[in-house]
Amino acid sequence: MNIFEALRESHDRQRRYARSLIRTRGDTPKRAEAYKRLKDELQAHETAEERCFYVPLMAFDGGVDLSRHAIAEHHEMDEMMEALDGTEMSSPAWLAMARKLADKVHHHLEEEEQKFFQMAGKLLGEKQKTQLAGQYEKEYEAQMP
Repeated sequence: MNIFEALRESHDRQRRYARSLIRTRGDTPKRAEAYKRLKDELQAHETAEERCFYVPLMAFDGGVDLSRHAIAEHHEMDEMMEALDGTEMSSPAWLAMARKLADKVHHHLEEEEQKFFQMAGKLLGEKQKTQLAGQYEKEYEAQMP
């Protein structure tokens, strides 16, 4: 497995969890569980991805800007989750914010897969792609609650 395949597995979970979240209604156990699942996945993925994909890419001139952009988007998603944590789950504002988060997740994943992965694929060697996948998997598991 290479780093791109490892990241896509988490991306697929994030898409499913984000879709599931915005289908929920009110302050219910189903909504709370859907949000927890998405939040846990996003936080573990972001940390592992930054440490095991974006930091190594910053060693290349061509990787600095794309890494900064992706990390900035991770920060935006973190801020959205903080806002959700401080909002009553039954309020219309909560669902509106959750939809914004889901849209941001989908945008970010599409951008990574369609643009960043292609650029990174040219910068990283095959051996490094495989090594980074192992490091990512290990870090991801360590970050999951």
